[in-house]
Amino acid sequence: MKCTSIVVSGIFCALVLVSTVKADPATIENGKKVKFDYTLKVDGKVFESSIGKKPLEYTAGEGKLVSGLADQMNGLHVGDEKMIIVKAEDGYGQEDPKAFLEVPKSSLPPEIDPKVGLILQVNAPNGDSLPAPISEVKEETVVLNLNHPLSGKELHFDVKIAEITD
Repeated sequence: MKCTSIVVSGIFCALVLVSTVKADPATIENGKKVKFDYTLKVDGKVFESSIGKKPLEYTAGEGKLVSGLADQMNGLHVGDEKMIIVKAEDGYGQEDPKAFLEVPKSSLPPEIDPKVGLILQVNAPNGDSLPAPISEVKEETVVLNLNHPLSGKELHFDVKIAEITD
């Protein structure tokens, strides 16, 4: 605030307060539409980034972002930049030991030479195709990891808020 005083003939007559506080900019909160740029690093390497592309868009509170990321973005304003670390349990969860599937090598296409790390596509019961890396090769079988590729991982996001609207 700016304070201005008026003095007439040595007598203090008035004190006028003039507010110079600007209106609060839009803040990320439930229901707001948000556009932001990000770079996601996993294990010290860039996994994904929107830099040079279209910003990612979401509506706060709808649950379409990883909860650990969304929660830490609440309260940010346009132009804010923040490094956000999301623990595995607040990201894609811990790796589920029940999400490993052992299948006979004979069920694989004959041109496949199974090796640890090779990613196969499997069909889920709902018809979706999912990536399933081979986590172990045994004599007669292979073990597929059906966990999300980022499960068990700490996620490092560098975010910059581009736009917030109602």
